[in-house]
Amino acid sequence: MEIPLLRYQTLSLDQIQRSISFPLSFSDSKFAKHRSLFSGYSFSLNRPKWKNPFSRIRCCSYVEQQLKPRPRPIPAKIEVEEIKAPPLAQEEAQIAIPSSGICSQIEKLVLYKRYREALEMFEFLKSKGGYEVGGSTYDALVSACISLRSIRGVKRVFGYMISNGFELDQYMRNRVLLMHVKCGMMIDARQLFGEMPERNPVSWNTIIGGLVDCGEFVEAFGLFLDMWEEICDGESRVFATMIRAAAGLGDISAGRELHSCCVKMGVAADIFVSCALIDMYSKCGSIEDAHCVFDEMPKKTTVGWNTIIAGYALHGYSDEALSMYYDMRDSGVPMDHFTFSMIIRICARLASLEHAKQAHAGLVRHGFGLDIVANTSLVDFYSKWGRIEDARHVFDQMPNKNVISWNALIAGYGNHGRGVEAVEMFEKMLEERMVPNHVTFLAVLSACSRSGLSERGWEIFESMSRDYKVKPRAMHYACMIELLGQEGNLDEAFALIRAVPFKPTANMWAALLTACRINENLELGKIAAEELYGMEPQKLSNYVVLLNIYYSCGKLKEAAAVVQTLRRKGLRMLPACSWIEIKKQVHIFHSGDERHAQTREIYEKVDDLMVKIRRRGYIGDEKHLLPDVDEHEHISAYHSEKLAIAYGLISTSDGTPLQIVQGHRICADCHSAIKLIAKVTEREIVVRDASRFHHFKNGGCSCGNYW
Repeated sequence: MEIPLLRYQTLSLDQIQRSISFPLSFSDSKFAKHRSLFSGYSFSLNRPKWKNPFSRIRCCSYVEQQLKPRPRPIPAKIEVEEIKAPPLAQEEAQIAIPSSGICSQIEKLVLYKRYREALEMFEFLKSKGGYEVGGSTYDALVSACISLRSIRGVKRVFGYMISNGFELDQYMRNRVLLMHVKCGMMIDARQLFGEMPERNPVSWNTIIGGLVDCGEFVEAFGLFLDMWEEICDGESRVFATMIRAAAGLGDISAGRELHSCCVKMGVAADIFVSCALIDMYSKCGSIEDAHCVFDEMPKKTTVGWNTIIAGYALHGYSDEALSMYYDMRDSGVPMDHFTFSMIIRICARLASLEHAKQAHAGLVRHGFGLDIVANTSLVDFYSKWGRIEDARHVFDQMPNKNVISWNALIAGYGNHGRGVEAVEMFEKMLEERMVPNHVTFLAVLSACSRSGLSERGWEIFESMSRDYKVKPRAMHYACMIELLGQEGNLDEAFALIRAVPFKPTANMWAALLTACRINENLELGKIAAEELYGMEPQKLSNYVVLLNIYYSCGKLKEAAAVVQTLRRKGLRMLPACSWIEIKKQVHIFHSGDERHAQTREIYEKVDDLMVKIRRRGYIGDEKHLLPDVDEHEHISAYHSEKLAIAYGLISTSDGTPLQIVQGHRICADCHSAIKLIAKVTEREIVVRDASRFHHFKNGGCSCGNYW
């Protein structure tokens, strides 16, 4: 955080000279791995600059600066006349409509954002033939094509220009170039750019920005260097664009050189450049430099705050990101829906329900209560953290929903073991003519597998490619393997893995291994484990699941061999950890933990609970290990989840639901114990472990004892 921005000012532009290592065509993208993008290039500031009569004009966008349509007075009210084509059979009765009348109507339609109607009227004009169209009408048609992203419209309008001999000035050439770029027609755009008799900064910025937007970062750098040779000038926006290209390549050295150029040219303080630099440094792994740029911003805007918060969140610094959010709130800078969407996702990482509720309230208070992105984030958060009813309430209140919104709720029902509701929402989604994607099918198939809805699950799986042309992926097959395993059909699950039209993936073998653990099938479990060892040799949980199978089958010699393998590979099982949030404060517990201020009361509560559940038939089960905890912890009666539940019981009033989060898969002993604890205390206890949600209520669990 103490790195001064002045360090960049020590870099002379003449120090950026080395030998160039790539051809001018920039067709080989591998060069970025070996040499700097600016290798061999000298940025000289003393050469004559291209003279632009409007260079003193500054506005919020370079595109708006030189691509803004020529100003026209806007009338108070414009009545758009309906023009109908006369019947073809009565050609002698046709009355020639002056082109100026039709062109005027087209311009009015575009002015009132009725773009589709404008293009339809142009089609009518084109079909009649012989009409002369002026520059202002073409300008309006270009705007219509850009707004609709209509490739067909681009071809029709540009073709009519050429066929009628319309002479394009510099302004219209840039507009036509922008039209092709915005509609994704980059091959045609490159050809148009190459044929331009004269190029100004807008021409260069447009084509370079288009290349960056479509991911052609190396080619964008090539054109940027060509531009510098031709006009030796660069506005802040082109630097912001090129910094985005450096971020896309993950090349921090190129980003630093661009930063140095920006400082030398006096544009480093530009808001667009600053935000691009923050984003670039964050994505390239240097959050300290990102924060340094943020601190140097003369005016911290909403976009600036959002960018630095996103940078911290990207690197997993969720607490710091949340702290920056509160700093943003205290600074008085207005927040937008992206701010709240990010904070809700950060709260999901922190498992902080109270902070998420505050963000939800702020979302409504700031007028974004109906925003589809923010509300979808809320649905996702509430679903992931045990508040599925709240998720459904937010979903039902949304005036508009997209496929992501539906996916979030369907996945939420599935994670909570409510497969019937998940399938109902999937069917309702289809009734509302929403088109499901591969994520939708993954969510609903996962719900079916976790709830044992075998018949419905296979119907949906078969409909993917047949009815919706969605090719099943590895995760979809993993759901079906889990579904077969839940029914005990391990041979069929193994046959399905062998029959998939691609190489089986790790998650497919992991699903089979889990099924073997539940069904205590040693032979297939060994096969699945060996496959996983080859794919994920350093993943601890694969070894421990096999270890559990050996223990459950009484194969102590084989279990000891697995332990020796772990020691030989240097894989150490981490301490188990569970936490609970009480009054906005998170309390963390480890197995046998005695560091809490209320340790005595917590242990007394655990002992009292053990006495009560033994009267209900509880017998301790110590033959299963946890998948990612220390090998000796299973002998303790004070597992972390039991301590967290005990603290929740003594810290809340009777009847209050408890929500526990674990960093591991819950062990069989604790699973059995918590079912009885929920019954004797008459509490609903929700445990989110590394596998799924477990809703314990009245002596049962939503997982159906399959996890």
